[in-house]
Amino acid sequence: MSIQAFSRCAAILSVVVFIAGCGAGANKPPVAAERNNDCKWYRSSCLYEGSYEPGERDYAEREAKRLNLAQTIRLTRSTWQ
Repeated sequence: MSIQAFSRCAAILSVVVFIAGCGAGANKPPVAAERNNDCKWYRSSCLYEGSYEPGERDYAEREAKRLNLAQTIRLTRSTWQ
């Protein structure tokens, strides 16, 4: 095998390996999505039933409202585009 043919094979093999590596994780759901699925099936595992520190409950409720509003805005924008 000549050096030119070997170089071509090595270059093609490198491109194939690179492309295969890029697509390997494409179908894997993000970690947050996996956690969301856990909460759908085992809701009790996602609920906090302990006591709150002073002001922590208010902060948690404000943060939940903020996140819900952000998601509502995001969904509204995606439906109108």
